[in-house]
Amino acid sequence: MALRRKKSGVRKEPQFGLGASLAELRLSLEDRIWTGESKPKKPAPKRPVEDDDDDPPPERKPRASRSGSKRRSRRINVGRLLYWGAVLGLWAAIAVVGVVVWAGAHLPPIQSLEIPKRPPTIQIVGIDGTVLATRGEMAGANIALKDLPPYLPKAFIAIEDRRFYSHFGIDPWGILRAAVTNLLHHGVSQGGSTLTQQLAKNLFLTQERTITRKLQEAELAIWLERKYSKNEILELYLNRVYFGDGAYGVEAAAQRYFGKSARHLSLAEAAMLAGLVKSPSRLAPNRNPEGAAKRAKTVLGAMVEAKFITEAQAQAAGAHPAATVKPAGAGTINYVADWIGEVLDDLVGQIDQDIVVETSIDPKLQNLAESAVIDELAAKSVRFNVSQGALVAMTPDGAIRAMVGGRNYAESQYNRAVTAKRQPGSAFKPFVYLTALEAGLTPDSVRQDAPINIRGWKPENFEHEYLGPVTLTQALSMSLNTVAVRLVQEVGAANVVRTAHRLGIASKLEPNASIALGTSEVSLTELVGAYVPFANGGQGITPHVVLKIRTTSGKLLYARQPDQLGQVIDPRNVAMMNTMMEETLLSGTARKGEIPGWTAAGKTGTSQDFRDAWFIGYTPYLITGVWLGNDDNSPTKKATGGGLPVEVWARFMRAAHQGVPVAALPTWQGSDPLSNLAQAASQVSAPTPTTTQAGMAPMSPPNGTYRPQPSRSAVRPEADSGLDGWLIQRLFGGSR
Repeated sequence: MALRRKKSGVRKEPQFGLGASLAELRLSLEDRIWTGESKPKKPAPKRPVEDDDDDPPPERKPRASRSGSKRRSRRINVGRLLYWGAVLGLWAAIAVVGVVVWAGAHLPPIQSLEIPKRPPTIQIVGIDGTVLATRGEMAGANIALKDLPPYLPKAFIAIEDRRFYSHFGIDPWGILRAAVTNLLHHGVSQGGSTLTQQLAKNLFLTQERTITRKLQEAELAIWLERKYSKNEILELYLNRVYFGDGAYGVEAAAQRYFGKSARHLSLAEAAMLAGLVKSPSRLAPNRNPEGAAKRAKTVLGAMVEAKFITEAQAQAAGAHPAATVKPAGAGTINYVADWIGEVLDDLVGQIDQDIVVETSIDPKLQNLAESAVIDELAAKSVRFNVSQGALVAMTPDGAIRAMVGGRNYAESQYNRAVTAKRQPGSAFKPFVYLTALEAGLTPDSVRQDAPINIRGWKPENFEHEYLGPVTLTQALSMSLNTVAVRLVQEVGAANVVRTAHRLGIASKLEPNASIALGTSEVSLTELVGAYVPFANGGQGITPHVVLKIRTTSGKLLYARQPDQLGQVIDPRNVAMMNTMMEETLLSGTARKGEIPGWTAAGKTGTSQDFRDAWFIGYTPYLITGVWLGNDDNSPTKKATGGGLPVEVWARFMRAAHQGVPVAALPTWQGSDPLSNLAQAASQVSAPTPTTTQAGMAPMSPPNGTYRPQPSRSAVRPEADSGLDGWLIQRLFGGSR
């Protein structure tokens, strides 16, 4: 007690009254009344504490109960939790609002958020109006929802957005379902975007997968839902969604894959289209029919679950799956479409609306050309080591009726008919012989087929044999190299180049002696175009494929005007060239190219080391050229122009001329036999002193051109002198 008083250091005053009498009152456990088992155990006896009898008992402070303390502590913790939760929630809400505002700030201005115009579509049609190809985004005409079969939109709703008519543009349950599914599959296996969100993405946003884009997509979806009705949104979606293979909208997809309008699609076809939306490029039925069919069955199952169709209807549709159609000229027509796309800007400028390009392509002839090239290569490409081929067919006015730029467009889009330039070999010789005719020679003029040496260059014939004196007709039909080289030396390489350019060759040609053997590279299209004047009487043409360009509403943007090139070959020379080139098919290098009932002419060509094989042949109806070779310019296994190219040409031309009225080419009737004897005698017994080492052809002047004397035979006969007068002049006025 003494120690306790010492520690407190405070004197305790006595108290009186009622408070004092009760101050010392204390209840012990023994004073309480207990019942049953609630009686507490006796506490262990405490050791007595010695205390002074004089000291009053110490005042005890009342102790707070433990349960009350715990309740107060619990109230404090819950309060703090609610407080900080509210603070964090407020900041989270501010952050979400900030992110939404930030994402919205990067959207286009609200006044520009109208349904954008569809990107322009280029529809390419044949001469008969058949749709051949589509460039740009193939978009069909907008089709109203009421015009579609009812199961078509339901198929999209069943597989893409089953709560379309109940959500506000965003489907929280769909997002939650997709999140759970993706979590269980440890990856993205299901999407939560609604049809409205997909439409917003297709109309206004890119395809990137970012949080920003998803937020913008959600905002735009809500905006669309407020601005348009559900049916309007669904109609917009069906007319804008991408179905693969360049087709946008159900109408374009129906035409592309099934060859019919979306109005007439069956349940199986509708299910297949709905299934494409998930992965249009991978599931396109013309590329992956098995995958598309499997996905269509999934769509049918979803429609049954949504009670849009019955189980029996689904089974019936599954038993008769949709089958795609093959468009006319599938594959190779794309070479033509690509070429048209390259020239459109020059014809009509920038395109900002849907247009229709009317072409000169005949779908039937295009299919014939495609089959001829592909089938012949499939049968004989290994034997001759030929991997590629090209074909161009055009009319006497230069309109291209068929073009095959390669054997497989899907594997290679390189157009070997237009872009590729290769050595034409002997297929270039007609320009040499035409130049010789224009210099005064005739088909019966005689030149020596013998070895020749030009400054160390010694061209040889294919068979390494020499026939001696031959007529020009024989030399051209048998493709004798030495005679062609002699003619170039005689008339001048520069004149030959000018003749080729005048007839339509646009490529650069080297004016040297080797031009006689076609060593300068040209394209197949320009070479065929340069042969056209031989078939049309000597009129110059420009190869073309575009006839008209108009808008889909009918407004004319471009119409091709007739060529104004005029006469590029004298009709007499046309007749003589036809006579010589007819012999190529009768007894020369292209004997396998005969067309029953028709008179045809042409020239074969084989470049050095058998790298390129050509044949250009024509009738009054059609001029067609064929090239075969390898893209890497590697040699073939002795493929010559008179072999596989003639076979491809003959197969195509025989089919193309069926049912066409027969017409004849203008030909030359021949000269007086005395003229032939005189020319042969001059070649054998009276060589000029300017011949080369082994030949009889005079060398050209140093500048490479040949300029005949005006008063001699090089002068073209006057119109009133006629052919007989010209022959007499050639016979008695000197011979070359």
